[in-house]
Amino acid sequence: MIALTIPHNHEMVNFNLAHLLVEKSEGYIFQNHPIEQVDYQMKIAEIKDALKATVLEGTDQMENTITGGGSADLMDDVLAAATEGCALLTGVVTDQVIRTAKVARVGVIVFVRGKQPEKHVIDLAASYKIPLLLTRYSLFVASGKLYMEGLRGLDGSW
Repeated sequence: MIALTIPHNHEMVNFNLAHLLVEKSEGYIFQNHPIEQVDYQMKIAEIKDALKATVLEGTDQMENTITGGGSADLMDDVLAAATEGCALLTGVVTDQVIRTAKVARVGVIVFVRGKQPEKHVIDLAASYKIPLLLTRYSLFVASGKLYMEGLRGLDGSW
């Protein structure tokens, strides 16, 4: 028997690997176990808490639902992959990020590595009603933390 211990609902749970479903894209995790629908969404407030982030803009939008996430510093990648209501994690703090997020209908922007955008960037986000968070975590660590909390990539990948 091959066993796997994974975090599930903030607890470590042991599972027999033979019971994993092949059809993970259906949103189910385990076969021969009570089948459970997996919720890959997070509220912005949950993202803020998971990343120990500061709200730079959008305090009134903390209950908005985020449906997936992606990390990029190249705005071409954001335009190619972003889906409406997703989280964008980036180390770029220019107004171009805000304009790209507006076009792509991003649900929240998370600036990483403690990089503080200038006031005009925050004001632009406010005018577009795009929430902004700031975390001290690196892009890699912040992405991993959100993945561990249940948020999945924009392609639905595990």
